Amino acid sequence: MGLRRDAVAGRRTNLALLGLLVLAFVTGVVSWLVGSALVRWVVIAHGILGLGIVALAPWKRTIATRGLARRRPGRGTAITFAVLIVTSIVAAMIHVTGIVRSVGTFSPLGIHVATAIAAIVVGVAHVIQRPVRPRTTDLSRRTLLRSGAVLGAGAAGWLAFAGVLRATGAPGADRRATGSFETGSGDPASMPVTQWFNDSVQELDPTSWRLQVLNGAQSYSVDELVAFDDTLLTTLDCTGGWYAEQEWRGARLGRLLEGASGESIVVRSVTGYSRRFPRSDASELLLATHVGDAPLSAGHGAPARLVVPGRRGFWWVKWVTAIDVGDEPWWWQPPFPLT
Repeated sequence: MGLRRDAVAGRRTNLALLGLLVLAFVTGVVSWLVGSALVRWVVIAHGILGLGIVALAPWKRTIATRGLARRRPGRGTAITFAVLIVTSIVAAMIHVTGIVRSVGTFSPLGIHVATAIAAIVVGVAHVIQRPVRPRTTDLSRRTLLRSGAVLGAGAAGWLAFAGVLRATGAPGADRRATGSFETGSGDPASMPVTQWFNDSVQELDPTSWRLQVLNGAQSYSVDELVAFDDTLLTTLDCTGGWYAEQEWRGARLGRLLEGASGESIVVRSVTGYSRRFPRSDASELLLATHVGDAPLSAGHGAPARLVVPGRRGFWWVKWVTAIDVGDEPWWWQPPFPLT
């Protein structure tokens, strides 16, 4: 009877852990997608779920110790899975404090994201090797109360951690709602140079470069874009964990696309990178040639980059070469660029 009770408790702990991991992954992804009005609550939920996983650690440790002693198939996968989860959570907590901003060429947030993605892949393999089958009896009142207790522990941990950061004056107390830290506001040269996955910095000749608009029906040189002299003070919030408020100058897309009809706007980079936006957003989007009082640097997207208020950095297309209008809805694209 005791062994059976232990097996049931172990299965329910594994199910709870799996549920928390899935929800933590989902909220982490959603925090990159939603606007500034909701992102604070999504980030808080993500943190609570992460600390809920920590709260389950003592029970999972007992189960893991018993399982490892049996030397069943999938032992290496289970160990790898655990190491990735622990590394991801530790990296996230280091990032939140703001005390360590880089580990070699990597940021703690970058390590958190990379190990979380790897953990999902390894976790799928682990579940296939050792499937955990839910049962109707798992949805008992006691199980729901225990689940609430785990989430309550996570929430208490989040509040305590935030309180410690504020009491000690740690840099993490002043991070943005997205979790990002201020870096280079008002000083474009101090902004980090980042790009998406396999893109590399493009060195384009501004004297020969031209922006192609509406499938080449119109084209603009850098000087012609500068002449529009539209400005926008807004914040670039990078998914790498930093943000900077700058004044950007160039031409609003509403002026470049005046009279053009369609459902969406497609902005393309010379690298092949592209993002699609609602046609109604044209007046809010700026194709910038300058930041502050100076032309963009190559690392920051020269000769021209897109400025997208309220969206994370991967929407801010660099080294823009073409802008078109299409009949597809703006959401007809991967939520994140594939390259």
